Amino acid sequence: MTLRPLIGALALSLLLVACGGKDDHAEAGHGHEGEEHGAEEAARGEHGGRLLTQDGVTVELAIAESGTPPTYQAWLYRDGKPLPATAGTVEVRLVRLGGVREQHTLVPQADGSLLARTMVGEPHSFDVEVLARVEGKALRWTYDSYEGRTTIAARIAEDSGIRVAPVQAGVIADEHEVQGLLTPVEGRVANIAARFPGPIRRLTAHVGDRVRAGQALATVESNLSLTTYPVTTPISGVVLARNASVGSVATEGATLFEVADLSSLWVDLHIFGADAQHIVPGVPVTVTRLSDGVTAQTTLERVLPGTATASQSTVARATLANADGLWRPGSAVKARITVEQQPAALVLPVAALQTFRDWNVVFVRVGETYEIRPIELGKRDAERVEVLSGLKAGDQVVVEQSYLVKADIEKSGASHDH
Repeated sequence: MTLRPLIGALALSLLLVACGGKDDHAEAGHGHEGEEHGAEEAARGEHGGRLLTQDGVTVELAIAESGTPPTYQAWLYRDGKPLPATAGTVEVRLVRLGGVREQHTLVPQADGSLLARTMVGEPHSFDVEVLARVEGKALRWTYDSYEGRTTIAARIAEDSGIRVAPVQAGVIADEHEVQGLLTPVEGRVANIAARFPGPIRRLTAHVGDRVRAGQALATVESNLSLTTYPVTTPISGVVLARNASVGSVATEGATLFEVADLSSLWVDLHIFGADAQHIVPGVPVTVTRLSDGVTAQTTLERVLPGTATASQSTVARATLANADGLWRPGSAVKARITVEQQPAALVLPVAALQTFRDWNVVFVRVGETYEIRPIELGKRDAERVEVLSGLKAGDQVVVEQSYLVKADIEKSGASHDH
């Protein structure tokens, strides 16, 4: 665990203790997984189900999961002796977090049990009402059966950095992470030389200076006319190099200054292998500056026909605006090329994902209660993942510090009791 998560988990634990600790959580729902109201622990029958007894009649209720989708199954007893499945009826009514209601009607089976035809979706966390009619007698039981659930006060959640956001439609991008190099744009670099050879009498520009087109950078005395003349820059830009000193002789064709217009730069991105076959001009590119993590958006302009000799990579080129001058030629950058964007009905930040048992889960919040939601995942990119099932649009999902919610649920001893 990194230092930041450790500090966050410790802060949450201390806040919970300050507000009453574990006992407060138990009153809010922890420690009651599957217990009947007023009972220490639910009794179990020979099939492993919960025993619900009233007026000499017992219903043993379980969720059958072995080799089949989870469904309610029940057995009937009178004074401890088995009754035929046809001796009664059983109906189970559930209320899930958020007030979602389900109804499961059990029907007689040849093996002497009653079985529902409807599946009990995960998580098996709900308030339960069991209605039975056995040998003409109407019976009713209620209890809660919670798993993967915890309650965290709003103030504690806020102080711990737990943040939720609604699940909604979005896009999943086919993206490629690449490395690149910033270079001046071809045609925007001027190598400035003296027109006539002669001694340099004056220099008026230094490396790093911003200069404008027509500005004099040096004064040279012509060997031919013995008169001085200015050496000017044909473009506006920044002085990248100065190869001159006062008193030295400017020779014909020798570069005295290098000036570049850096208001925009080329980003040369190196693409390897099969990626080069489907990266084409016109796709979006996000460039990240390594020095401070600042990003900029641009569009891929061209894929160069050759191959970079040293790296054996294909070079793709984009132009990057550089109004503040903080993107510097020669600097390495990283970039994300978005080849395609596909719409998805529901997307989540990758940071929202956690694991619980053998599921991919997120944590849904209703009021101050948080509960796991097993989800089926589809496509993903570096930031988002598609949700195929397990959530509906508008569900409030923990998208930051989800590991703190997981830790609190695990601390409470989440069970899979029915």
